[in-house]
Amino acid sequence: MIILPAIDLKDNKVVRLYKGEFDTVHQVADDPVATAKAFYEAGARYIHMVDLDGAKDGVRKNAHIVRTVAESVGLKVELGGGIRSMTDLEEVFALGVYRAVIGSAAVSKPEFVKEAVEKYGERIAVGIDTKNGKVKTAGWIEDSGLDYLDFARQMQSVGVKTIIFTDIETDGTLQGPAFEKLAALQKSVDCNIIASGGVSNNEDICKLAGMELYGAIIGKAYYAGTIDLAQAAADAGAQK
Repeated sequence: MIILPAIDLKDNKVVRLYKGEFDTVHQVADDPVATAKAFYEAGARYIHMVDLDGAKDGVRKNAHIVRTVAESVGLKVELGGGIRSMTDLEEVFALGVYRAVIGSAAVSKPEFVKEAVEKYGERIAVGIDTKNGKVKTAGWIEDSGLDYLDFARQMQSVGVKTIIFTDIETDGTLQGPAFEKLAALQKSVDCNIIASGGVSNNEDICKLAGMELYGAIIGKAYYAGTIDLAQAAADAGAQK
């Protein structure tokens, strides 16, 4: 299982949110590039980056940071936030991003996902962000009314190979991932599944690895010091 420590960017700063609510934003690290280098030194080989400015208003204020991390740190960058068109994808991949995450646009424009997958293949992932089993969009503000399992099956049908599942109710809470929802998702699709939200300690990583998930994102637990990232990378297996 790959480990993806996370950097959420807002106004060029490393921040975290509680349950995705923008009014809870707070800075958790001084230097995003130095933070990324610490991830690499701990054994991670992937990084999950979210451009919160892009997610909220479609403006990528943090592109230079993403480029620096992609070009100089040695981590494969998975980036989400405000990716809504083929032009956006071209711009993101020009930064050196390894995999782009389509979120809200996958709900409103499934034909865009199909086109993206046809062009970029496995470099495209879809983020499925849920609350009470329903898919949320627009920075987790709007309720699409879609059941997350039905939507996952729809994405698989257009060729998506990787799904990033975020349970908003656990994100940033350090209360543990939504294991039952993840298990249901595993049974519903054949996609690679990355768990996001709620990872609080090394035991959570071992449990997710035991489920044979493709990946797990570590966010607040790293910044709060409740998880040993080097141990997580070791427990998860080869990071390649």
